[in-house]
Amino acid sequence: MNKLWLIIKREYITRVRKWTFIIATILTPLGIGLYFLVSVLIMGYESGNQRIAVLDEGNILDKPLKTTDRAFFKKKNEWSFEEALVNFKEEAFDGVLHIPPIEDLKKIPSITYYSDQSLGIRTQQFINKQLEDRIKNARIAKSGLDKKTLKDLEADISIGLKSPNGEKEKDKTASTMVATGIGIFMGFVMYMTVFIYGMMVMRSVTEEKTTRIVEVMISSVKPFQLMMGKIIGVGAVGLTQITIWGILIPIMAFLVGLFFGPGDPDQFNDFSGSAAMDEEDMEIMMNLVVTELLALNWWYILPLFILFFLGGYFLYASLYAAVGSAMGDDLGEGQSLTIPITIPVIIAFVVMTVVVQNPHSDLAFWSSMFPLFSPIVMPARLAFQPPLWEIGLSLILLLVTAISFVWLSSRIYRVAILLYGKKISVRELGRWIFTSD
Repeated sequence: MNKLWLIIKREYITRVRKWTFIIATILTPLGIGLYFLVSVLIMGYESGNQRIAVLDEGNILDKPLKTTDRAFFKKKNEWSFEEALVNFKEEAFDGVLHIPPIEDLKKIPSITYYSDQSLGIRTQQFINKQLEDRIKNARIAKSGLDKKTLKDLEADISIGLKSPNGEKEKDKTASTMVATGIGIFMGFVMYMTVFIYGMMVMRSVTEEKTTRIVEVMISSVKPFQLMMGKIIGVGAVGLTQITIWGILIPIMAFLVGLFFGPGDPDQFNDFSGSAAMDEEDMEIMMNLVVTELLALNWWYILPLFILFFLGGYFLYASLYAAVGSAMGDDLGEGQSLTIPITIPVIIAFVVMTVVVQNPHSDLAFWSSMFPLFSPIVMPARLAFQPPLWEIGLSLILLLVTAISFVWLSSRIYRVAILLYGKKISVRELGRWIFTSD
């Protein structure tokens, strides 16, 4: 046990003291913060504040178009069409929005923007939405219908939620959004850590084998102790890094939101041209999201996440250790052995993106039970509060499989780690599992 602890300590300390670990641990949250910042700035930026002259020959604008940070509109009906095309540059306009005469409101002629510069997609949608509203109002006025009557005809449907015993439950729209976001984040973290730290174990094993340091180490420790020491040591490095990221990333996201907030809510229009969420609605939504985040049982989610992380990590890291021990000097040939390990991880990530949309489906259940998928899929479901028996069964199957894979990998490791100059096939790896000591 002392030898195992020494190997774990060596793997952990040598890695956390490396400048590459320190830089990656610090720069990753900074990079994510920079990503959030750039996203906010890009969403708020289009092609600058464009000045647009509006020639409304159709007389559908009872009041000017709304000016935003992206576009300034000014009605210039004193111009003729020919004058507008000549004068707009002289008066420092970027273009002319021409609304031709409208004889029949049922058949709207083509509305054209004349400029040397094209409009940004969001500005186009913003203009389209306003013009659609004005034409709709003109049609209502011409038909003689009362706006209030039409408003009363609209049906605002909100599906209520009750438990089987008849008790009414709260609206879960915000909680579903929060759970989906957390599920995707947790699944992505598992996906990345399995790749990053599993490959780290494989590279460590391969490096010691190719430099023949392992020959010295094997003389004083058993191959199983050496392999487990590497897996546990690198896993501890992973947990340390994830813990630091878990603290720094929310801080970075909060600071970006605090100093570079969304500003103009019009920038959050979707691409269908729907109406923008006003500041009050946005504030309500943000308050709901924060409330739902605080309402989640993190004392239940985080420990389970760590257990699934450990189970998934030991499962895949042991396989990577076995592959690393089987690699020779030609790393290109050995990389083909990692393909059978990589494919389940990629499939699990794809399944996870579907499962968060329907976390209680048959696909969600069975993929959560399959040990090669469950380390990624089940953490993504935790925020949706799946039944405890499903979590327990998934965890038991994962831990049993992880222990089995560690044993199988150790059988390969003890033979392959001291084997040089020979190409290894998958068939031969299987034969080593059943080779007696």
